[in-house]
Amino acid sequence: MSATADALPFDSAWLRNFRRRLRAWYDQHARDLPWRGTRDPYAVWLSEIMLQQTQVETVKPYFQRFLAALPTIRTLAEADEQLVLRLWEGLGYYRRARQLHLAARRIVADHGGSFPSDPQSVERLPGIGRYTAGAVLSIAFDQRRPILEANTVRVFSRLLAYCGPTTVSAGQKLLWAAAEAVLPSRDVGRFNQALMELGSQVCRGRAPNCDVCPAMGLCRAQQRGMQNEIPHPKPRLQFEELAEAALLVRRRGRLLLIQWPEGRRWAGLWDFPRFPIHGKTEAEIHRAIVENVLRLTGVTVSPGEHRKTLRHGVTRFRITLDCYDAEYLSHDGCGAENLVQKWVRPAELEHFPLSSSGRKLARLVSAKEPLASIAPVGAASGG
Repeated sequence: MSATADALPFDSAWLRNFRRRLRAWYDQHARDLPWRGTRDPYAVWLSEIMLQQTQVETVKPYFQRFLAALPTIRTLAEADEQLVLRLWEGLGYYRRARQLHLAARRIVADHGGSFPSDPQSVERLPGIGRYTAGAVLSIAFDQRRPILEANTVRVFSRLLAYCGPTTVSAGQKLLWAAAEAVLPSRDVGRFNQALMELGSQVCRGRAPNCDVCPAMGLCRAQQRGMQNEIPHPKPRLQFEELAEAALLVRRRGRLLLIQWPEGRRWAGLWDFPRFPIHGKTEAEIHRAIVENVLRLTGVTVSPGEHRKTLRHGVTRFRITLDCYDAEYLSHDGCGAENLVQKWVRPAELEHFPLSSSGRKLARLVSAKEPLASIAPVGAASGG
């Protein structure tokens, strides 16, 4: 054991008591979730990737739809990236989907299509770090691997009454040591799921429900009345306000789409031409529209009417997106950015993976589904 692990206040009696109580609580209170009850490493892996920074209720239908369309690692590996992104559409953080797809191809190429069971091979896969590797290996293979994510960070911080920052090296070492120390010798995956469930349902960030917690009397923070002060709060995210314009450029009944390249927000997804806009007067805005569409696509347009204003969030940005009509005039060769582009009929938009805001814009040209008023969404939606 490391010096950090040796310093943990978990003696053998405490560990037996905690494990027994947590198992009994989980047997009674575990939620019925579509990825529970399976030890298929592909399903476990998919659920863990989808659940990163995303609420359980949001993930449920996506998980079921994705597995129905791509039921095995091999079918995922063989799928076109556009299908993978279309199935992911609305979950946000699309880099997760692209890494999942790339990892599936690696598994087919290097492991014959079977998810590897050794930690080194798993952690070398794109998009898989220590937490995801531990979750898949413990749940699917019953390996004694610890996990540490947002819910269990709270649980272990409170069990230890750890008041320091949880993201710095010393805090991470302590919490990972605790996550490993509490593990039983068998049924490790179920135990890890119980820890995450405890953090999600009882040991919540705000107003932890200590009265029904199976760790009552074993938790140092609860004993000291510090449960509302722990864990150490993260710095508040400072949001940046952005103003952007998006164009519905029409040509003979078709609309202009662009595909965002690697390194750009929404890489791999299709979108209507959009760009930051700083003008205030109608003349300034129209000039910016002409210049930016030409820069992105090489297409010259005549700006039309303002159609809609959407407000949405992406990571640390709060975006006000003004949508305009525009008419195609000419194609003067490649724009400065030379983005991949297509002219598509409105009915074909359904087949292209778009960001959440892009999908809302697509509805503007749908006769069956006019766009309703849209309120601001959470800044971490990724879409």
